[in-house]
Amino acid sequence: MRTQIAAANWKMNLTLQEAQTLLDNILKQTDNIGENRKVIFAVPACYLTVANEKIANTSNVFVAAQNVYSKKSGAFTGELSVTMLKSINVNYAVIGHSERREYFNESNQFLADKVKICLEENITPIFCCGEALPVREVNQQNDFVTRQLEESLFSLSAEEIQKVIIAYEPIWAIGTGKTASSDQAQEMHAHIRTQIGRKYGEAVADGISILYGGSVKASNAKDIFGKPDVDGGLVGGSSLIADEFVPIIKALK
Repeated sequence: MRTQIAAANWKMNLTLQEAQTLLDNILKQTDNIGENRKVIFAVPACYLTVANEKIANTSNVFVAAQNVYSKKSGAFTGELSVTMLKSINVNYAVIGHSERREYFNESNQFLADKVKICLEENITPIFCCGEALPVREVNQQNDFVTRQLEESLFSLSAEEIQKVIIAYEPIWAIGTGKTASSDQAQEMHAHIRTQIGRKYGEAVADGISILYGGSVKASNAKDIFGKPDVDGGLVGGSSLIADEFVPIIKALK
């Protein structure tokens, strides 16, 4: 079975004290995650070291950066490099979240560069893809997501792409309270896996974890995660509440 993942994206939320309390509350309720499961906390950059210290004695729990730059060093004030992440033992990074694409104009090619540099440093990219409501309304979501995959991931070798986690996030269901139905999530996840299979072969496609990101809650996680091509979630608002995120972790296959 593919690795099942509950990834928390805290975005720009929580004070240090709130972050520490939240991690403590979640970790004390999830001391037996299971070998086939992972929990990943994508925390603000200033909390990466603290979060790593909190999870030091846990199994199958990891910390991720919410973003990383496409260069290893240089005059890029305010950015975070892969070498910086490696130096503090952070081995995951979220790449191409819809908010980065929208607010910071990150292109598919720019994201391809980010994915590549992550893999060069053995940092696992959690690559986000997904469509906005106008694209869905004209039934162009499959072509739109395919183009994101082709332009950002399909220059990778078969060996490299197997190291990538993909997160499908329908933009119209992020922070809106709307959620794609479990059938809609499965449909797109299956489409993504099919496109990877056409490029790299079914064996490669079958081994890649694809997460759903879009208003996942404790109340709907089991239904969404139960679909055959859904391998967990990239969770926003619900990951900020221990009593919401813990049941989401436990809903993993």
